[in-house]
Amino acid sequence: METILVTGAGGYIGTVLVPMLLDEGFRVRALDRYFFGRNLLLNHPELEIVREDSRRITEHHLRDVDHVIDLVAISNDPSGEAFEAETYEINHKSRVDTARMAKAAGAKRYILPSSCSIYGFQEAGYTADETSNTNPLTTYARANELAEKQILTLASADFTVVVLRQATVYGLSPRMRFDLAINGMTYGAWKTGKLPLMRDGTQWRPMVHVRDTARAQIFMLRAPQDKVNGHIFNVGSDRNVYQIGQLGEIVADTVPGSVSIEWYGPVDHRSYRVSFKKIEALGYRAFYEAEHGVKELCEALDARLTERTTKTITLDWYKELISWQEQLRQVELGGALLRLST
Repeated sequence: METILVTGAGGYIGTVLVPMLLDEGFRVRALDRYFFGRNLLLNHPELEIVREDSRRITEHHLRDVDHVIDLVAISNDPSGEAFEAETYEINHKSRVDTARMAKAAGAKRYILPSSCSIYGFQEAGYTADETSNTNPLTTYARANELAEKQILTLASADFTVVVLRQATVYGLSPRMRFDLAINGMTYGAWKTGKLPLMRDGTQWRPMVHVRDTARAQIFMLRAPQDKVNGHIFNVGSDRNVYQIGQLGEIVADTVPGSVSIEWYGPVDHRSYRVSFKKIEALGYRAFYEAEHGVKELCEALDARLTERTTKTITLDWYKELISWQEQLRQVELGGALLRLST
């Protein structure tokens, strides 16, 4: 039984990926700060929970690890801009450090889930592939690109390195996020019957279901070394590249009840398309499309299995935690509140 170190295991993708790895017969060492709750990962005999910050990973955490999936990240543009220094520390430096330690510890594979946001916005009609020039426009994208460049240089005959540039992720997760495009659109339409869209609807966006990107990471654990080592792969599918107007219609048609699309603002010229031919040539296929994600979210909302709270909006939750920390510091004595330590 091989052991996988998953960083960011308590996050949106991690809480989907870890159970899938366990189902595939792997042993998992799940490392995270668990800002969103330890209870999102169910106990399992082959699951080891490690509560730690990725910036403090040591050789000890990599002992007896066969492969690393380095999911940890400040995970969206608003959070990246609000916590710029931390984003570079976590998304770039900590992952480079982890990759170097993994190689020194004898791990066989290292998988870096990155982002298609690295391509930025391309010329109209252009489809970006893994050889295209990058154009990172945000702290989040720039930090990911720096990590990619440094970690790819570590690839060798005995250390396989794979970079996965994920499209925008959607779908149901134990660590739910409603600050992602399809998820947020679905919630708004489900809650209010209205779906605001920025004009003019012709903008292109690539998407990928959370289970499909988790499947891609597992796929790369087993893919032939000579086909993947030192390579970058876009993760998604042509069937999941949507124009915003088309995507809005899918959401409106799938959410139960009457949903009206409301156009607002000036024309949004930001648009980009991405090719997924390279990963599909290896045999990987995405299973899900937007309709699946919208339907499962509506069913979960109807059943009250998920809801939109501060915790489901990443930046809002970080700010909430910081506010609590500041309030506690003002009233604690010797690290205690009402019950004094003895």
